[in-house]
Amino acid sequence: MTETAEAVWRFRSSGEEETLRLGRTLGTLLVPGLTVLLSGELGTGKTVFVRGVGDVLSAARVRSPSFTLVNEYRTEKFLLVHADLYRLEPGGAGELGLEEYAGEDCVLFVEWPDRWKTPPEDVLSVSIEAAGETERLFEFSARGEKAGAVFRRLKNARGA
Repeated sequence: MTETAEAVWRFRSSGEEETLRLGRTLGTLLVPGLTVLLSGELGTGKTVFVRGVGDVLSAARVRSPSFTLVNEYRTEKFLLVHADLYRLEPGGAGELGLEEYAGEDCVLFVEWPDRWKTPPEDVLSVSIEAAGETERLFEFSARGEKAGAVFRRLKNARGA
């Protein structure tokens, strides 16, 4: 079964520690070849979420790639790639070669995905919205077989 973009799961995080735990849960479920698109305003916790993923995969010191644009972390399972396209114009990610990262041997997280013209067809989308001073509302959706499988396992792991 393939998940469509209409399938949505919402999760409310009470603060940074819970956002890290959610990222850690996702990190245990990731499979090589998955692309995760992260949307949300500045300061909503996109990098905190990816840091949680990195924690469980033993990727030391995950930090925002705002200035470097792309950070790579070698884990025991795969290459974890974290791209932040905030400083680029819409569609300006063409020169970064993100399509090459979207291959079978890595997991790619992309912040500000609206600046990437050609994301893959199989993606897990995560939208994060501030819902108070520390609370965040996460909205997950999946498109494609691989992302759909991870989406279902994440919902089940979090008791949804």
